[in-house]
Order: sequence, then structure tokens, then C-alpha cells
Amino acid sequence: MVDETLARDIDAVCRLTGEFTLRSGQVADTYFDKYLFEAQPALLDRVAAQMLDLLPEDTELLGGLELGGVPIATMVSAKTGLPALFVRKKAKEYGTCKLAEGPDVAGRRVTLVEDVITTGGAVRDATRELRAAGAIVEVVVCAIDRSPAGDNPLADVGLEVRPVLTRAQLDAAAAQA
Repeated sequence: MVDETLARDIDAVCRLTGEFTLRSGQVADTYFDKYLFEAQPALLDRVAAQMLDLLPEDTELLGGLELGGVPIATMVSAKTGLPALFVRKKAKEYGTCKLAEGPDVAGRRVTLVEDVITTGGAVRDATRELRAAGAIVEVVVCAIDRSPAGDNPLADVGLEVRPVLTRAQLDAAAAQA
């Protein structure tokens, strides 16, 4: 069930219009600047609270993707008691040389936590790397899924996307404002 108040508040805080090049290389006229809601503790808390029911029951670790997924995963971790894992875009080239900072992932069920998904490129990369390290990765929860309605951009890697809000829900909230 959509929290329409949350949709309106997120939309009001982070919708930007103009011309934006996305990570995927696509050019968009609307951009959702997740850092604008992640920087507000009360709003970040509300997003994290909505994620709780989206988590698979067998989740063992929460994998927050660098950079925007990290504060959300941390907040969800605090609410659930599940350990957080911080997943880099690429493994460190010094020290431990790890891609994922935190507990060992081998044989464990990791639910990825992301801020905004359009094509899922960063999530796809992280999924492949974590699976190569022995993790079981089947679900990603995200604050905003801006991919086309009914389209799972991560189907090619067998990943289920569970969003708090979709682009369509944010557009509906903007239309009511």
C-alpha cells in the first residue's frame, strides 16, 4: 500500500526538473535527488520504516550500495537489528581490498538496499560480485524505482525489485500537489 503522504513529501523534496544525464547514460528531464531526502533524518526514517515490510523474512545481511544505499541500509539495520554490509562500486585497492565492508557474505542471504533504480546498473554489478563471493542475492529494496511501470530492469540477473515508491506514484503525488 502506497503511503501517499510519503510520496508527496519525497516528491516535494527531491524532484528536480531540467536536463540530467543518468548513470546509465540516458538523458532525463526529471531527476530524483535522493540525497535531499537522505540528508533529512525524519524523512530518511520514514523511507526506512516503509522498507521493513519489503524485506524477505530470510534476510541475513543488508547490503547498502555506495553511496546512496549506505544511509538507508544503516537506518534499516538499526530498525531490524540485521547487520549491514557496505558495498563499494569497486573493491578497494589497498588494505583489505574488499568490495563489501562488513561481515563475510559467503553462504548468507543478502538483501540489497539502494536509493534509486532506473536501469539497475550498479545493482547488477554488485549482485554479480556478491554472488561470486558466495552470497545469495535475490532481492533489492529501493526507495525509488524510476524504471518503466511493469518492467523489471534486473530480471536478467534474477533479482526481484521491491520499491517503496515508483516513478508513477511520485508523478501522481506531483499531480495532486
